[in-house]
Amino acid sequence: MFLENTVNHKEQFGWIEVICGSMFSGKTEELIRRLKRAQFAKQKVEIFKPIVDTRYDEDKVVSHDANEIRSTPVPAAANIRLLADDCDVVGIDEAQFFDDEIITVCNDLANQGIRVVVAGLDMDFKGNPFGPMPALMATAEYVTKVHAVCTRTGNLANYSFRKSNDDTLVLLGETGEYEPLSRAAFYKAMLKEKVRKMEVEAEELSQKRKDANA
Repeated sequence: MFLENTVNHKEQFGWIEVICGSMFSGKTEELIRRLKRAQFAKQKVEIFKPIVDTRYDEDKVVSHDANEIRSTPVPAAANIRLLADDCDVVGIDEAQFFDDEIITVCNDLANQGIRVVVAGLDMDFKGNPFGPMPALMATAEYVTKVHAVCTRTGNLANYSFRKSNDDTLVLLGETGEYEPLSRAAFYKAMLKEKVRKMEVEAEELSQKRKDANA
């Protein structure tokens, strides 16, 4: 559970909060909740997202449940530093899509006394740590890992399994392209996919041999 840093009001430094998890786990929902609460408290809040994220709206951060908040799309992490002047709170969605400079930017903002709230996928569709997220989690004061529900087992899900055959690392999508899976379901799905690829490769090799002998 998140607790505000309210012990020493004289401290001039801010802090970093990271909200991470799989797809459909409520990361953006939690990000919006925290930022709207800050806005209600009359704090100056700025929200940023990568310019590539246009799934729901070009200029808003929108959750899967259709909650939304105004944001500024930026092409690179460096733009956030330039646009976050005089803010009390800075929110960043889909942090995994930013370049590694996002780590320095977040820490610089926190060192200037700004509360930085970051949301993003902690793992890619292969189950590997995603982009700058591991470093952001390591340097953050607060890390909240949220979970989806596995579509195959009903257990807690922390993996984002890609249902398409596209191997591109960055592939924006929704339920048509991804499904949240538990560790067991993800392992079985990846094993099945590996076997399928081996069978395809074996079939292609067999066809090449037939063509060569024809």
